[in-house]
Amino acid sequence: MSRTQRLTVVLLLNLSLVAALVVVGLAAHSLAVFAAGADYLADAAAVGVSLLAIWLADRPRGSPKATKIAGLVNAGWLLILNTGIAIAAIQHLAAGAHRVEGLPVLIVSAVAAVIMLAGALVLGGDADDDNGEKDLNVKAVLLDTVADAAAAAGVAVSGAIILGAGGWYWLDPATALVIAVIVGYHALKLVRKITAALRSS
Repeated sequence: MSRTQRLTVVLLLNLSLVAALVVVGLAAHSLAVFAAGADYLADAAAVGVSLLAIWLADRPRGSPKATKIAGLVNAGWLLILNTGIAIAAIQHLAAGAHRVEGLPVLIVSAVAAVIMLAGALVLGGDADDDNGEKDLNVKAVLLDTVADAAAAAGVAVSGAIILGAGGWYWLDPATALVIAVIVGYHALKLVRKITAALRSS
């Protein structure tokens, strides 16, 4: 499967989750689920940028730097987005968490985790470009997809705990905060790696 086909599959997976996560996030009063929905929408845009970069790089006079630049945009956007999620989570924790409906959070997040894991497997099958070199653009999308799967799994666990305990609503923003910090850290590392690759090319 080519890079374009793999990225197209992930694009369709992201788009299929956006509406469901936003609706459930609003209905269940879950910051973590709503943030995941916004993240998947941003991911869809990022994959679109990646596909455009590959198309530009493959043109007769295209620049091979296009995919690296797309990877930098994707990693940078992921860093900015997770910073916003972390700030919102801290505000929710400081103000006192609202009631969160555990069951819909558990169900939709578990489904999202499985779908994103499938997307990561599609991308991880071949992270090289057509010349056999590491494709930092695809790697950026792969990192985001793996992070989404892990985040969804974490939100599902928090939903299960909230459902079982009949409370502990603070777990929702706390989970969102932990995930945002972890993903933001890895996004920052990827930004540095891509920047170094652009300087050396």
